[in-house]
Amino acid sequence: MLYTPSLVAVVLAIALNAERRAPSAHEFTQIHMGLPVRLVLHAPDRNAAEAAARDAFRRIADLDRLMSDYRPDSELRAIERSRAPVRVSAEMIAVLRRAVEIARATGGAFDPTVGPLVALWREARAAHRLPDPAAIESARNRVGWRHLEVELSASTVRLATPGMRLDLGGIAKGYILQEALHVLRSRGVTRALVESGGDIVVGDAPPGRTGWRIDVPGADAAFAARAATLSNAALSTSGPTAQFVEIDGVRYSHVVDPRTGVGLTNGITAHVIAADGATADALATALTVLGEQAAAPILRRFPGVEWTTGR
Repeated sequence: MLYTPSLVAVVLAIALNAERRAPSAHEFTQIHMGLPVRLVLHAPDRNAAEAAARDAFRRIADLDRLMSDYRPDSELRAIERSRAPVRVSAEMIAVLRRAVEIARATGGAFDPTVGPLVALWREARAAHRLPDPAAIESARNRVGWRHLEVELSASTVRLATPGMRLDLGGIAKGYILQEALHVLRSRGVTRALVESGGDIVVGDAPPGRTGWRIDVPGADAAFAARAATLSNAALSTSGPTAQFVEIDGVRYSHVVDPRTGVGLTNGITAHVIAADGATADALATALTVLGEQAAAPILRRFPGVEWTTGR
């Protein structure tokens, strides 16, 4: 699953100097999902840390193979190729179930079936030319979370409209990083941080601290204070800073509004803290689409979620 920096607006600066100086802190980085994935672990010794990191990276790679929209043999692509229900993994069911829940709650501002529009705007960024209005309308007709059929009892998924395509870029990375943290915890490593491209999940606080210190440029004071002592939570960012195209003096974000089919021009960068990575990831995307005023009553439906926006 190729996740480029376009899927997040800014890369969060993680203040880890104190943790690096601690004798039990160990840091590992591998490339997965098209981006560096970094683990910072507090383990009894280097051997224990390496074994836990190896298992966490293996879990990330396995989930990437399932959910990639770039791998022709992925489970995601198998769903798109079939007109009949496709039996899928428990992990795919979990991601799509949560995706549909958030799509419903946000009125489609987040939509896991936005794939046809994302593909269209990728071409627009490469060509530096706006998509043809007829092409946008055609793609919009193939987008709609209500036509994504997820049968929990049978563990099957079906795309009810021909030509539909899934795009899990706004939720899968958060989910995958969360799963990596679960693996670390199962190996006895509870004090850990997993980060990639602006999506972060953390476990228990480092020794002697109240939480992991995450610096979020442009955040308001309350959000910054919460991020500076983060534990057992996830933080995600979405917005147009890293990937966009400027055409006729207008900057179009890589984030596409599924309801209009047009790349965002509002310039909003959103930061969300939630209990898990998938929720933080998806709500950050929805917040950039909705804007803070429209999103506020929606996000209040998610207990414990905190957010802030900037430009």
